[in-house]
Amino acid sequence: MPERGKRYQEAAGKIEKIQNTEPADAITAVKDAASAKFDETVEVAVRLGVDPRHGDQMVRGTTSLPHGTGKVRRVAVFAKGDKAKEAEEAGADVVGAEDLVTQIQGGWREFDILVATPDMMSIVSKLGRTLGPRMPNPKAGTVTMDISKVVQDIKRAARVEYRVDKAGIIHMPIGKVSFSVEQLTENLSTLVSALMKARPSAAKGRYLKKITVSSTMGPGVDIDVQRAQAIAEKS
Repeated sequence: MPERGKRYQEAAGKIEKIQNTEPADAITAVKDAASAKFDETVEVAVRLGVDPRHGDQMVRGTTSLPHGTGKVRRVAVFAKGDKAKEAEEAGADVVGAEDLVTQIQGGWREFDILVATPDMMSIVSKLGRTLGPRMPNPKAGTVTMDISKVVQDIKRAARVEYRVDKAGIIHMPIGKVSFSVEQLTENLSTLVSALMKARPSAAKGRYLKKITVSSTMGPGVDIDVQRAQAIAEKS
């Protein structure tokens, strides 16, 4: 493994003794250690007691962070009629139907998230092989009749999708270093609460195993899992 840079080593030195601590204290340490010249993203990694190789232990869903993530995202919507107008008024970047399918088939990819009303999925399905996991998905909440709310949540970066990886870990941005400690703590608690509610019935033993918070360029700080869970249960 290549040697870490001087800036990273200095940051690691600041938080070396701050581990398995209160969520707010961990987030404070991450903010204090951030030294990049840009507004770093604050990220959380949650190790779950699940085996994603089994379908009944897959953890996937969406939640809305009260303070968003600070990231601007481009939204394209498949809709017609009143729902198309609703999407436009909610701030969707592109709204279309068959024309949008043709545009994407032609190679257009200037979007971050696709949303569709259920009645549009018969034509959107033509893009399955082209888009793969970027397709609108009911489980991800991107196939919906509540177009206005979903588009607004995505545009203000409040709505986030989480999905456990092969190692049993959820990786998720919860804001920017410029956010206050209170805002980041509330976002973290909202995510932890959502993960607790999404616990598969097939998951046995300890479910929340480890929670680590870090900035884009900084070292991670482990959070006291029981304390994070207690705060999330109250939120």
